[in-house]
Amino acid sequence: MARGESRLWSRRLLIKCLLMLLPLLSLGWRASQGLGTFGFDIHHRFSDPVRGVLDADDWELPEKGSVVYYAVMAHRDRAIHGRRLADNHVAPLTFSTGNETYRLNSLGFLHYANVTVGTPGSWFLVALDTGSDLFWLPCDCSSCVLALRSSSGQRLSLDIYSPSTSSTSYIVPCNSTLCTAQAQCHSSPGSCPYKVIYLSNGTSSTGVLVDDVLHLITDDDQTKAVDARITFGCGQVEAGSFLNGAALNGLLGLGIRNISVPSRLAKEGLAANSFSMCFRVDGIGRISFGDKGSINQGETPFNLQQPQ
Repeated sequence: MARGESRLWSRRLLIKCLLMLLPLLSLGWRASQGLGTFGFDIHHRFSDPVRGVLDADDWELPEKGSVVYYAVMAHRDRAIHGRRLADNHVAPLTFSTGNETYRLNSLGFLHYANVTVGTPGSWFLVALDTGSDLFWLPCDCSSCVLALRSSSGQRLSLDIYSPSTSSTSYIVPCNSTLCTAQAQCHSSPGSCPYKVIYLSNGTSSTGVLVDDVLHLITDDDQTKAVDARITFGCGQVEAGSFLNGAALNGLLGLGIRNISVPSRLAKEGLAANSFSMCFRVDGIGRISFGDKGSINQGETPFNLQQPQ
């Protein structure tokens, strides 16, 4: 991403377009003579041409005209309609401490933002990661970083989250739709465990899922407070790079899965299903959830072959 430019990710649309590209290439393309451009026929995923390409044993396609067929199509229509409503009526959001983000040279290559969670609110300096989904905080730790030392040797204690100290928190049960590790549950409705393994060798976060309030404000001139209920990880055990300078006080995944903060805000109708981040050369930047862009924003084109 070019420095000093704001980028808008319409995340679900981008990923779905990429996933559609391979079958569309197999279905043929049309060239516009003399214009140096090309295009593809667009089909929905249950249309006859797409069914012919993707109809395999491991790809379950509902029978055309069946109850399942129309249920899936209706679900997608409702989701798309909901996103359009959010796009039209909801102001973008950012963290209650402000939309500033920071690159801290002493903490590696990640960018950070201050977030406030729980009641009463506690603030955490969390790393921003577009390559993962789960937001997690150090919580009731058995293996976490408890303090940060400055270059001068001064010790700065870090906030550690605990569901027992927040009046708005509760433990996510194993039978929750957001619990993807139900097979590891010891009892129902016991707490839902999680473990996220990252690319860095031996780096992981392990704990249980909790639900609490993330304190946000509208990212506009009105600056209205918005308290959003989100599901995140109570990270009891950190390993690898998290113990050696990366994401010392938590990590906020910005991916496309349902559990990520941008996805939860969109599902609740609090923000459009998009976000933007902008960084200056000095590492100072901003983040905004539900940002629909502006006329002078930088864009990444889907067709990378520009006309000659």
